[in-house]
Amino acid sequence: MKQILLPTDFSENSWNAILTAIKLYAWMECKFYLLHAYEPSTQNIAGFKSSARAGAVYQSLPEASKNQLAEVKKYLDEHHFNPKHTFETISVSGDLIKAIHQCISRYDVDVLVMGTKGSTAAKQIFMGSWTVKVLKNIKNCTLIAVPSSFDFQKLNLVVFPTEYTHYVPKNVLRPLLELIDAWKSEVMIFHVAQEFMLSETQQSNKEILKKRFKKHPTSVHQVTIETTVAEAIRSFSEEQTADMIALTAHSHDFFEKLTQEPVVKKVTFRTKVPLMVLPDFG
Repeated sequence: MKQILLPTDFSENSWNAILTAIKLYAWMECKFYLLHAYEPSTQNIAGFKSSARAGAVYQSLPEASKNQLAEVKKYLDEHHFNPKHTFETISVSGDLIKAIHQCISRYDVDVLVMGTKGSTAAKQIFMGSWTVKVLKNIKNCTLIAVPSSFDFQKLNLVVFPTEYTHYVPKNVLRPLLELIDAWKSEVMIFHVAQEFMLSETQQSNKEILKKRFKKHPTSVHQVTIETTVAEAIRSFSEEQTADMIALTAHSHDFFEKLTQEPVVKKVTFRTKVPLMVLPDFG
């Protein structure tokens, strides 16, 4: 059974991530953990002249959190019933990142699926805010970040960006291979670079990667960077009408370029489709 963690703040973003997760894994035996981490605003609490009033606010938070989680679970049980799926609620006080860390180890979580926060106007993934914070701090679990405007139907096409600089072990790709096996997805290996003369190591990694996807319709593409790596990935994915972008998280290489490119200071990566980040345990 797959263990899937679903952090929620009861917003449109998190609701869409929850619904995407249960549709994406509709075929698999899953236990979904609905996590809400509540953290009182210091500014709001400090505004109360009465310590009794402040205490009442603190005391009301756990109950409100548990009640809202119960409502979410009830709705999912009634309107999205799937005999393969069960739901459990988790309400904790404190920082969300810390709560996610604890849940991953305590419940042996396989996948973390979260909504995104950032620009509500564009309703896209904005790496540079909450998404980046989670990505940089949670490195021991597969992550799927879902834009609030994304309406999941099928996983027909996955774009897999790479520079071929790292060997990709079989186990690293397993979470992605499970999905493309189930959905019979097409995979586009996407090489984005300034130039395409591959070293011996890169060529070897390329052949191994093609071998990893050999059971599935796979094509190899290359695009020269004109602005940023992130923009090249976004443009290519939109042109191909991809349903997901998947990549491995190398701590100081390709993934860093997505979160630290200086060309766009605050908004370094945006996509209209979910982003799957595979932890590199290789």
